[in-house]
Amino acid sequence: MRFLRQSLIGVFLAAISLGLFVYAVFVVQGAIYQRLTEEPEVSPARERVFAVNLQRAESRTIIPVLESFGEITSRRTLELRAAVAGRVIELHENFEDAGRVQSGDILVRIDPAEMQAAVDRLSADLADARAEARDAGRALDLGRAEQEAAEDQVALRQQAYTRQVDLANRGVGTAAAIETAELNAAAARSTLLARRQDVARAEARIDQASTRISRALIALAEAERNLADTAIKAPFSGTLSDTTVVAGRLVATGERLADLIDPTDLEVSFQVSTAQYVRLLAPHGGLIDARVSAALDVTGVDVQATGVLSRVSAGAGDGQTGRRIFARLTHAPGFRPGDFVTVQIEETPLENVISLPASALGADGNVLVLGAEERLEVLPVTLLRRQGDTVLVRGADLEGRDVVTTRTPLLGPGASVRPLRQNAGLAEPAPQLLELSAERRARLVAFVQGSSGMPQAAKARVLAQLAEPEVPAQMVARIESRMGG
Repeated sequence: MRFLRQSLIGVFLAAISLGLFVYAVFVVQGAIYQRLTEEPEVSPARERVFAVNLQRAESRTIIPVLESFGEITSRRTLELRAAVAGRVIELHENFEDAGRVQSGDILVRIDPAEMQAAVDRLSADLADARAEARDAGRALDLGRAEQEAAEDQVALRQQAYTRQVDLANRGVGTAAAIETAELNAAAARSTLLARRQDVARAEARIDQASTRISRALIALAEAERNLADTAIKAPFSGTLSDTTVVAGRLVATGERLADLIDPTDLEVSFQVSTAQYVRLLAPHGGLIDARVSAALDVTGVDVQATGVLSRVSAGAGDGQTGRRIFARLTHAPGFRPGDFVTVQIEETPLENVISLPASALGADGNVLVLGAEERLEVLPVTLLRRQGDTVLVRGADLEGRDVVTTRTPLLGPGASVRPLRQNAGLAEPAPQLLELSAERRARLVAFVQGSSGMPQAAKARVLAQLAEPEVPAQMVARIESRMGG
C-alpha cells in the first residue's frame, strides 16, 4: 500500500509539472507573438545644437606683412692682397680673426728695402736725364749763336762779292778778286749750313732728353707706388676675417692676406616667390618703398633691425625660382654678416579687407555665417592674403556678419548653433610671469653673462629682466632650451 501511495503521488506531481510546462510554453508563445505583431514606440527626435565661436566681420585698412628668411651680408667686403712680393716685417696689433681696425691703419708692412733701392736708383737716373736736358739746352743756345754769326758772315761775304762785281763793271776790279769774293761767300754759306745742322742736332738732343726725363718720371712713379704698396692700409674701418699671414713670411704678388668686412654697412638678402615679388613692384616697375624688419633670435631675446628694400637680383639663379631681393639695413645693432634672420616686409596697404582666423575659411573658399533663427549660412569670399594663422578676405554682404572662426565636418549650412561671440575689445593677455628660485635665477644669469654671441645691448636687457622679482615664462623657457635644461 505504501508503494502504491508513493507511486500515485509521483504520477500526480509529474502530471502537474507537465501541465505547468505546457502552460509556460503557451505563455511564452503568446508573448513572442504579441511582441512581433505590435508596432514599436518611436521617441520624438531632437535636433542637435552645436556651440560655435563667432567673430564679427569688420572691414578696415590692413598692411599685409610678407615673411621670409634671409642672410645678413656686408655691403663692403674687401680682400686684402699683397701688391708686391717680399717678406712681412710688421703686422697690426689686431691683425687676427675678428680684429677691429680703423680706417688708415697700417695692417701689413712688407720689407721696403728693395723698393727703396729702386726708387733711389731711378731718382739718380732722373737726375742724369735732367742734367742731359740742361746740357742739351746750353748746346742749343751756343749752336744758335754760332748760326747767327755764320749768317752775319754770309751777309758780309755776299756784300763783298757784290762790291767786287760792281767794281768790275766799272772797270776797276779784276776777275781774280771777283772769284775770291765768290769763293768766300760760298764758304760762308757752307759754314752757315753746318751751324744749322748743329742747331738741329741740339734740338733733337733736347727732345731725347725730354723723353728720357718722361720715362724716368714714369719709372720713378711706379717705383714709388711699389714702395707705398709695401704698407697695406685699411681703406675703411671694419673687422678682419680669415687672416693667413704672420710676420717673417714671404708673400707673393697678389697673395690673399685677409678679408676686411664693414660690420656697420649691412644688408639682408632673401628669396621670394614670383607672386610675392609681383606684390612688391611699384607702378613704374621698381620696388616699392617698403619697410623691412629683420629679427635674430639670440638666447631668448629677438634682436631687431630695420631697413628698406634696395634692389632685386638680375636673374632668378640656377635651379631657383622666384626672385632674390636685397634690403639695406639702416639700424642693425648686434648683427654680423652670415646671421640667418627672419625677414618681414610691409606690403602696400589693402583697403576694406576683413581679417579672420585661417580656420574660418573652408577649402571651397566659403565661410559660415550666423543667419536667422541661429542657423548657419554659407557665404563666398575672396582670399587676398594669408598671414600666418589669419587670412585677409573680401566678400559681398560679409560686413557686420558673425563668422564661425573654427569649422568642423559637423558644421554646414542650416545647422542650428549656439553662438559664443568673441569680444574683440579685450586686450591680449599679459605674458605669464614666474617667480624664480635663487639657484635657478643664478644659473640663468651665469649663462647669459657667459654667452659670447649675444650683443651687449640685448644682454643688458635680459639681465635687467632676470633681476626683476617676476620673469616672463617664455623668456625663461627659451634660455633654458639653449642651456639644454
